[in-house]
Amino acid sequence: MDLSPLEADLENWDPWSPTEATERLRGVDAHWYVLGGCALDLFLERETRLHDDLEIGVRPEEFPEIRSALADFELVVVGDGQAWPLTDETLAAHFQTWVREPGGPWRLDVIRERWDGDEWIYRRDARIRLPTASVVARSPEGVPFLRPELVLLFKAKATRPKDVADFETVLPHLDAGRRSWLRDALATTHPHHAWLDELG
Repeated sequence: MDLSPLEADLENWDPWSPTEATERLRGVDAHWYVLGGCALDLFLERETRLHDDLEIGVRPEEFPEIRSALADFELVVVGDGQAWPLTDETLAAHFQTWVREPGGPWRLDVIRERWDGDEWIYRRDARIRLPTASVVARSPEGVPFLRPELVLLFKAKATRPKDVADFETVLPHLDAGRRSWLRDALATTHPHHAWLDELG
């Protein structure tokens, strides 16, 4: 089988909003949830900035349900700055699948997260694990999203300007329990991170 990368413009994004994604996935039994900056907006109940993309997480075993619900769209596997046709081989090699109308802009990034039964595993460090109830929350409109302290843990790796801005925006809204968890997680994964001082 030819698994050569596709010719695809990976910068051409016009993402759905979380509400639009919810409508597209209505009736799907898979336990998906919004990730990244959009998850922080759902936590804060307001849009804090424009977002380049929309990411959702899903258990790997439930990905086929998402794939079926989006059968009218083009799905490709993305990783390392390239895109490939969606096959068993490419799914095994990479954890992201992008969605678009054929030939149109990208609308959604579906990320197959790490889970072990009812326990979520931080993809970058398996020492960080949480039960389901501590992973996903819901907006007043019922949109599921990754809890903010987990989103910020992901953002701590790169600390791009938008990640720093997200941290500064969300930090005043984190209660003591969320701050404590993020501080402990950062101390484990990034022991010299600048955010540790701000978390107290």
